[in-house]
Order: sequence, then structure tokens, then C-alpha cells
Amino acid sequence: MRLIVVTGMPGSGKEEFLQVASAAGIPFIRMGDVVRETYAARAKEDESLSVGQFAALERERFGPDIWARRILDRVDDRLWLIDGCRSMDEVRSFRALADPVEIVAIHAPPSQRFKRLIIRNREDAPADIREFEERDLREMGWGIAGVISLAEHMLVNDGTLEEFKSRAAELLEMLS
Repeated sequence: MRLIVVTGMPGSGKEEFLQVASAAGIPFIRMGDVVRETYAARAKEDESLSVGQFAALERERFGPDIWARRILDRVDDRLWLIDGCRSMDEVRSFRALADPVEIVAIHAPPSQRFKRLIIRNREDAPADIREFEERDLREMGWGIAGVISLAEHMLVNDGTLEEFKSRAAELLEMLS
């Protein structure tokens, strides 16, 4: 099994990267989708928790790499792109079962990310800048900054969408 593990702060452009991967025929799985699926089927005692609170509680209950382990149950021997890695514990789980594991970090300035999250208007979109900053701090508390800083590849998404997609396609071609 070969893995391309994608990380980046919310709104950095991971979804756009996935679209490029999909167009290139690379199968992918979003860690966030697995979190949301598990959240939807959560126990009654967890009903009052937000998705982020639930994800953190699952890490406490089952270990910091629980989401990586749940992902690995869903992939096969092909090259896979895993979106949404947030900790080195997750990276270690991936590396224990796959070779190679290439980490791609996607970066965008906070002001651009905040605007994108508001425009995207998902249920977890921040209500204001304070909530956005709190979410960033929660993500960093899980260890995402370490994964970003230790990535083998960094894509900066601060230009046009076309520029970003072109650089993403070049990188994916090199990695596949």
C-alpha cells in the first residue's frame, strides 16, 4: 500500500487538491468524512458534543491515532490519498502499514482560509473570527502543526485556483 497523506489547516485548499487527485484517478478518503460518519452514529451520551469535541473525545477514549486506524480499515493495496491528517501519531500509524507514505502539506494565509470557510458554508463553518481562531488552536492542539512542518512536500495556496491546481497536478504526477 502506498499513501499520499494530505494535511493543512481548515480552508487551506485540501478539497481542491482532492479534486485534482480524483481527476488523475487517485482514490481518496477524507478523515473528516469518517469523523462525521462516526459522529452521526454516536452514542446517546455524546449527543450534546460538537463534531470537533466528539473527535477529540474519541482520541481520548481510543488513542490519538484512532482516526488513522479507522481509515486504514477502508483502504486496499493501491495508491491512496488520505485527506485530513492532524497528528504525528496518525502519521506513525500510516507508516506502520504503508510504504511509502508521502506527506503533502497545503498552506494558505489565515485571512484567506477564514474567507473560504465562510463562503463554503458547511455546518462547521466559523460564526466569527474568534471561533475560527479557536478551531485553529484546537487543530494545533491535536498536533497538525508538527505534521505540516515535517511534510515532504508543501503547496502554498495563495494565488489563483488555476495556479494551485496546476501545481497540485504536477506534484501528484510526480508522486504517483
